[in-house]
Amino acid sequence: MKRIVILPGNGGGSVETSNWYSWARDRFQELNDTEVILRDMPDPEIAREKYWIPFMHNELKCDENTVIIGHSSGAEAAKRYAEKYKVHGIVLVSSCVTDLGDDTEKESGYYSRPWEWKKIKENTEWIIQFGSTDDPFIPWQEQQEIVNQLSPELYKYTNKGHFMTSVFPELIKAVKKRLECGY
Repeated sequence: MKRIVILPGNGGGSVETSNWYSWARDRFQELNDTEVILRDMPDPEIAREKYWIPFMHNELKCDENTVIIGHSSGAEAAKRYAEKYKVHGIVLVSSCVTDLGDDTEKESGYYSRPWEWKKIKENTEWIIQFGSTDDPFIPWQEQQEIVNQLSPELYKYTNKGHFMTSVFPELIKAVKKRLECGY
């Protein structure tokens, strides 16, 4: 069975009413043989790594059969998770590599040490990245560093901001394509 776990960004409140998360879950649930998991995360305001990574492992059961779709802080969690554990694939939406000088981001813990790019690549079958040059929170050079280090399948836009919309058809199309090519 295919598994997809959707990880939200921080500060969004309930995942059921935030951004495109529940909309994407409902689209992915239409796929045969696919379990889709979307849950409120512990510590949703700061999204601290010390809470999220164990929750992903112990509660969400992310494993080598799981595709993790992470938005913003959820993308940072997906990368850090893939440093330690094998997953089928990761999808990074509005991802960055530093805390950008923001105290809340610094407190999350994701940026307290260098990224282990080689381990992330070794522990994933594939990586997709969605980014936009007009993201109001994450400068393109941050997103470009991920491209440089991970060589993901890149979907680069100039008009999607921080991907905080209620629908995200490009995500569905890209992930379906990967799943159809052989899980």
